[in-house]
Amino acid sequence: MTLYPMTAHGAEMLRAELKELKSVTRPEIIASIATAREHGDLKENAEYHAAREQQSFCEGRIQDIEGKLSNAQVIDVTKLENTGKVIFGTTVRLLNCDTDAEITYKIVGDDEADIKNNLISVGSPIARGLIGKVVDDVANITTPKGMVEFEILEVQYI
Repeated sequence: MTLYPMTAHGAEMLRAELKELKSVTRPEIIASIATAREHGDLKENAEYHAAREQQSFCEGRIQDIEGKLSNAQVIDVTKLENTGKVIFGTTVRLLNCDTDAEITYKIVGDDEADIKNNLISVGSPIARGLIGKVVDDVANITTPKGMVEFEILEVQYI
């Protein structure tokens, strides 16, 4: 069985979504199906078919989340000793050596990644290039725009 790394925050977000799907969304869909059935012939009932499609999506998402949580290796970096090394879950402040621009990324699991919020997947080229490095190290990372040189300014275990 393969374990997938996930931050404590990411696991909590999935648990919250699962609770919402089971306690709110699923009962709403069941009520929609019951209401649509009351309208008569199910073969030509668009409301019924739409509700059944929603139910299928909801049940699939519930199974997906339960599977992810059962195979999750939850890593809480706040409970680890800060060695200054970039590992899964750390927040890294970088300096782009070419443009002198600073950027901060948090290395998270695949399901938590959101580049708009500077959350990058542990499997991304940038994260793979940073893992194992320490402050003041320089990482040469191949990006779609070519080779980019980053200097690690700070590593936080938050």
